[in-house]
Amino acid sequence: MRHLRAASAVTLALSIAVAATGCGGGTTSGGSNESPKTLTYWASNQGPSIEADKKILTPELKKFEKETGIKVKLEVVPWADLLNRILAATTSGQGPDVLNIGNTWSASLQATGALLPWDDKNFQAIGGRDRFVDSAVASAGKEGEPPAAVPLYSLAYALYYNKKMFAEAGVEKPPATWDELVATGKKISKVGKWGLGAEGGNLSNNIHQTFVLGQQHGADFFDKDGKATFTSDGAVAAVKQYIDFMAEDKIIAPGNAEYAQNQSLTDFAKGKTAMVLWQAAASTFAAQGMKPEDWGAAPVPVPSGAPGTGQQVNSMVAGINMAVFKNTKNIDGAKKFVKFMTSDAEQKLLNKTYGSIPPVKAAQADAAFGAPDLKVLRDTLATSAAPLPQVPNESQFETAVGTAVKELWADAAAGRPVTEASVKERLEKAQQTMQQ
Repeated sequence: MRHLRAASAVTLALSIAVAATGCGGGTTSGGSNESPKTLTYWASNQGPSIEADKKILTPELKKFEKETGIKVKLEVVPWADLLNRILAATTSGQGPDVLNIGNTWSASLQATGALLPWDDKNFQAIGGRDRFVDSAVASAGKEGEPPAAVPLYSLAYALYYNKKMFAEAGVEKPPATWDELVATGKKISKVGKWGLGAEGGNLSNNIHQTFVLGQQHGADFFDKDGKATFTSDGAVAAVKQYIDFMAEDKIIAPGNAEYAQNQSLTDFAKGKTAMVLWQAAASTFAAQGMKPEDWGAAPVPVPSGAPGTGQQVNSMVAGINMAVFKNTKNIDGAKKFVKFMTSDAEQKLLNKTYGSIPPVKAAQADAAFGAPDLKVLRDTLATSAAPLPQVPNESQFETAVGTAVKELWADAAAGRPVTEASVKERLEKAQQTMQQ
């Protein structure tokens, strides 16, 4: 998700929503298939502020209205509120016609039965499934079922590095393996400067990083039946490796254990931290006063060799999907709007503005997405990114395991030992929470 906004899932609310299968959010717009005058759209906050998003999206909605005669009522919803707003809409029957969802929530929201399934017929109404990158569609719902949403903005992780700090430490190139990253970090971590930044208080970020490390250790965190396997050897090793960057390697500042609001990017821009693992950070660096030549982007490290599939995965498939509430009274208009937002022209314009990658193949090939940092993100999505587990309780997974990792960061920051046993204990507690 854009800027790593927390996916503040509430277990009780989700369980209620799942129980209310079929009770989708109904339109409050007054439109219908016979008289499709209006649509209500909940957009996620993608830009630096809600007002900025309104300024970006309003001209495009006017363009859609001019083309179709359908007026779109826009509400930009902060990430901190979005999931709970959606869950409330699935139970009350009062919600928008069209909305943005974080792609990691796709299977959880699919399980409520509230969202329109994007089967072959519905995909054909927007130009066909083949227009979209496979990895983006794979993050839109449970495998084997029609996706619950359509990809809108795609993101992946990259390793961003501060060129000045690298030069001062005598580091000539970005690390390609974790051993190289630790060695580089140790060269830099001296006298108030640190090698790597983290956001230990951000549950989603914790999940994103440990999921990727889990892939590299052969762990999925769920088995093929969707049962939690948080205490597997690979999962324990992945979490311990991540926390050890602070606890053992001493390349992350203890204060990062509490970061949750992009503070690690501020430290990076101020020359306090040399590396961060992030999604599409260019616009934030610019806002912090950095010039493009001040920083570089490289693929996230792997254990050895080059990024790829399986244990060489180096990013989760991040991004935003666009969904339609199944019982909207204006389903034809809603599909027209999704088609418009995923058209080649709009995909180029919106993704360029937001610094994301179009999940539509033709738009992604545009030269606008050939900048060095965007090329890293694009290549990662194409070759070495994997979707988070598409299971109904994925949002609970983010909360339970994300919290366990947050608690382990606190242990490391306080100087308490972080052992395999203590990691397994935290993950076992998280697994028990999932099973309640």
